[in-house]
Amino acid sequence: MTVDGLTFDVRISGPERGPWVLLLHGFPVNGTCYDAVLPRLHESGLRTVVLDQRGYSPGARPPGVEDYHLDHLVSDAIGVLDELGIAYAILVGHDWGGILAWHLAGKYPDRFTGLVVASTGHPSAMRDALAASDQRERSSYIKDFIAEGAEERLLADDGAVLRKAGVTAEELAPLREPGALTAALNWYRANFAGDIKATMACPPVEIPTTLVWSDSDPALGREQAEASGRYAYSDFRFCVLSGVDHWIPQKAPAALASEIALRSTIF
Repeated sequence: MTVDGLTFDVRISGPERGPWVLLLHGFPVNGTCYDAVLPRLHESGLRTVVLDQRGYSPGARPPGVEDYHLDHLVSDAIGVLDELGIAYAILVGHDWGGILAWHLAGKYPDRFTGLVVASTGHPSAMRDALAASDQRERSSYIKDFIAEGAEERLLADDGAVLRKAGVTAEELAPLREPGALTAALNWYRANFAGDIKATMACPPVEIPTTLVWSDSDPALGREQAEASGRYAYSDFRFCVLSGVDHWIPQKAPAALASEIALRSTIF
């Protein structure tokens, strides 16, 4: 699918007349992270759109760091919905896809009937947590991701750093394509440099929202997740998964699918 001159890999599946669900992946795994979630959503009568986002689709891999600014990522998602003729959808995001989902819901509330975010709190809740909890220490890896030569370090020794973090060999394979990991890291480089506060500023969300957080996530603490309710002005549900690490779509697909299905009943 082509949007603004970029060609995105998009998978559409599920009952033809079901309510639409747009699923946005995070770093560094593409839309395959939702593979175990999708059948459960289809069984619930939902029709899904899984987008391999800018940098992850080989045909949507522009060379400049500035090409990965949040504004472009938001426009991509809206552009895909427009190309498909989808007036509104349930919005789902994990990790970086969660950050993007908050921005989409905050800036385009008329396009989404509900929001389900896994792991990543509202950007304002993240700001609060960075100032008053251990979240700054948890997020310290970001400086390594934006540093020069991060690609080589992350892929060294057969991708040992990423594999230790929980990325599987199958998920690692697409990142070995020329320019793929650089494009994925450019999400960090474009948005966590310069005026970060202005770049990440996000309106409160006024649609029904669920935040799914796992208590064994080393990167994202409870404070930034639970406090997201302060910035969700409609119905807010905070769901805690015990003993699950950061990779909620892969490690707890049934629980995530259940929360998405619950949100699909609110229109």
